Amino acid sequence: MKQMTNLKRSLSLALCALLLAAAALGTTGCSNSNSNNSSSAAITSSGVTSLPGSSSAADASGAAGAEQLGEGETLFALTVTDGDGNSTAYQISTDETTVGAALQALGLIEGEESEYGLYVKTVCGITADYDTDGSYWAFYIDGEYASTGVDSTEIVPGCSYALRVEQG
Repeated sequence: MKQMTNLKRSLSLALCALLLAAAALGTTGCSNSNSNNSSSAAITSSGVTSLPGSSSAADASGAAGAEQLGEGETLFALTVTDGDGNSTAYQISTDETTVGAALQALGLIEGEESEYGLYVKTVCGITADYDTDGSYWAFYIDGEYASTGVDSTEIVPGCSYALRVEQG
């Protein structure tokens, strides 16, 4: 049974890598003033980066393997990576204007309000609490560490977003 699970996981990762390669060839990029120049990248332990977002319903169908969530005119890709390096890709449809509002409306994120905005502690039921174990949810835009909070980052069609557990 474990071999079957490992085989399914390997096939899933291979499919994601193939889709990412195909998407990279067709992607022209995304200019987002909410990101800064950082050497960090949203790369999982398997070497797969987050899926690119799309701006139309026709484009969304190309994100095979990504779980489709929500309803709305605006589409974007989100990859969630837990502390063990396991990633899940989502294709989010929303009418919200910020990434945080869209993810909160779908119940994907929870956190505490702070002077800097929403401090995300739980994503998809997985809690990372810096005060407890030194881990936290890092937010990335197009593979770069975000300089804005998830709740103040406006959704830009074509951009990909990622949340991943990191150690402080």
